[in-house]
Amino acid sequence: MALDFLAGCVGGAAGVLVGHPFDTVKVRLQVQNVEKPLYRGTFHCFQTIIKQESAFGLYKGIGSPMMGLTFINALVFGVQGNTLRALGKDTPLNQFLAGSAAGAIQCIICCPMELAKTRMQLQGTGEYKLKMKNYKNSLDCLIKIYRKEGLRGINRGMVSTFIRETPSFGFYFLTYDCMTRYLGCEAEDSYVIPKLLFSGGMSGIVSWLSTYPVDVIKSRLQADGVGGVTQYNGILDCIRKSYHEEGWRVFTRGLTSTLLRAFPVNAATFATVTVFLMYMRSEDNLRECEPGPVIQQPSSL
Repeated sequence: MALDFLAGCVGGAAGVLVGHPFDTVKVRLQVQNVEKPLYRGTFHCFQTIIKQESAFGLYKGIGSPMMGLTFINALVFGVQGNTLRALGKDTPLNQFLAGSAAGAIQCIICCPMELAKTRMQLQGTGEYKLKMKNYKNSLDCLIKIYRKEGLRGINRGMVSTFIRETPSFGFYFLTYDCMTRYLGCEAEDSYVIPKLLFSGGMSGIVSWLSTYPVDVIKSRLQADGVGGVTQYNGILDCIRKSYHEEGWRVFTRGLTSTLLRAFPVNAATFATVTVFLMYMRSEDNLRECEPGPVIQQPSSL
């Protein structure tokens, strides 16, 4: 159990460093005004942010996910591993159920973390040097939101986060399990690292594709109220207004940057977690002088 949590921490930190610039682009594209768009697409958004705000602009708000995602991944991999063991058999259905349970539980941390991240990413849009900072950092952001809006404010978007995360993590772990089994990822395989990276990357893509429209709604709800203007009364109102004003394409806005981010982030996360567990378990086996393979199935975390 301790190894599952520790491996999640290490994997989460690796994933954040690789993927945060893509996440900044995704959020900017999702919430920009359709009547006065700042960005023409994913690559134009990358270029504009770097030109106007420097490369550091891509890492705005990284404090929140670096603190939160590290712990979230520890929670996710810990809950998933323990739920899978509690269910008894390592089957595709149980992988999905264990992943869904992990996704649901981590929403408690994920929602406030993503709220702070979104607000920080939108702060000073288009400015090389911020003229005025509403928030000093992610923690300051949450404190100010709490003082102004209370507990409900820092949990803005909780329902949409839950709807997104529960099935998404189910598909996440199911896909990784199926991919590693199909590719035959064994500890003694000389190509195990590339196989793990590919399996993790594809897991991330499938996971995001399964619930992406919900993520667009979540981002809009969490960005709502920035600048003092509130547009939406809830999830259904956000869906109705977004579709009415921008059509069905609004639910795929930012998808390119998300998928570009999903592969390297989840490749790094899953490969780091699995290799860490393989190494630590091999050390345990050596100390205990136990015969047999180091790890029977890397997907059974």
